[in-house]
Amino acid sequence: MKKLKYDLRGVSATKDEVHAAIKDLDKGLYPKAFCKVLPDIAAGDPEYCNLMHADTAGTKTSLAYLYWKETGDLSVWKGIAQDAIVMNLDDMACVGCTSGILLSSTIGRNKNLIPGEVISTLIQSTVEFAEQLRSYGVEVHLAGGETADVGDIVRTIDVGYTAFARLRRDELIVNNVQPGDVIVGVASYGQASYETEYNGGMGSNGLTSARHDVFHKKYATEYPDSYDPNTPNEVIYIGNKKLTDTIEIDGQEITIGKLVLSPTRTFMPVLNEVFKTLKKEIHGIIHCTGGAQTKVMKFVEGVHVIKDNLFKTPPLFELIQKESGTDWKEMYQVFNMGNRLEFYVPEQHAQKIVDIVKGFDIDAQIIGRVEAAATNQLTIDSPYGKFEY
Repeated sequence: MKKLKYDLRGVSATKDEVHAAIKDLDKGLYPKAFCKVLPDIAAGDPEYCNLMHADTAGTKTSLAYLYWKETGDLSVWKGIAQDAIVMNLDDMACVGCTSGILLSSTIGRNKNLIPGEVISTLIQSTVEFAEQLRSYGVEVHLAGGETADVGDIVRTIDVGYTAFARLRRDELIVNNVQPGDVIVGVASYGQASYETEYNGGMGSNGLTSARHDVFHKKYATEYPDSYDPNTPNEVIYIGNKKLTDTIEIDGQEITIGKLVLSPTRTFMPVLNEVFKTLKKEIHGIIHCTGGAQTKVMKFVEGVHVIKDNLFKTPPLFELIQKESGTDWKEMYQVFNMGNRLEFYVPEQHAQKIVDIVKGFDIDAQIIGRVEAAATNQLTIDSPYGKFEY
């Protein structure tokens, strides 16, 4: 099999090695839950469970470093704080948790390259984002964290968070995707009612490919700290675009650097509203992060998932594919392609979810369905071909 460019760059859409390393670990109370669910170790109440989740903004910090060095624009670091937080909170929301969450940060930086003003921006942005979530009924408490100067092992900066919550077991959503379910997709792009600018929909996955496929070779020379020197030169910054080149979307001129750096949209306000009336009707929720449109395959059993009505490919992903020439099948494995959240529900509940989502100025639609199968299958039927996974 042809080696994916993503693998050549030292990352993986499938994380096969990681999954092999942890295959014998306890999978928690409910193995099909989107994140690990533990007994209530904190208080010992059999009616409750504990959730703990850790994640980072990944290599998106490297692109933020490039953009900040090139333009002096500190605001890109605000998005990085949001990226890392959302990668935790929205995963936890997929099992039904949208409140009572403790959040702690772990930041490792190269002090020679990342000054205190960047750290201050990250921390202040964390406070502001938590306040915004609380205004939508999502209760997040900040528990401090650790900032370490580890230049010997971190080239620029790594930004991560850990989240913890207790939840009643009868409030959990455990994936039980069934034949006959339809899939309601929720868009990652556009401008939600709680966002201040257009969001390209990138999220926090696929940044290594996007950065190197879209942007110009000059950045390899000017900013050697922004990439791993062990990476083959033929896949380092092989695009044609400058960070400050612009693209027009919906009548707005947006720099391509900022477009790719669009903060990972949180769906917490949306999920919190959906849960008020439909929580018990949901058979599954998938956050299309690592593995993108194939993510669902880790959480189903004996079904054929068919996605044949995905959103029209947003401009950002069209740009990435055009610059990179990446095979469309790989694109759907690496990038969310405009669809970063999926509800699996009986068809009679789909329209209500669509209406709730659209109330936040976010697009939503039925993107597919689920059929019975002897073994797990995924079909993506797209304008670019039909792909089997």
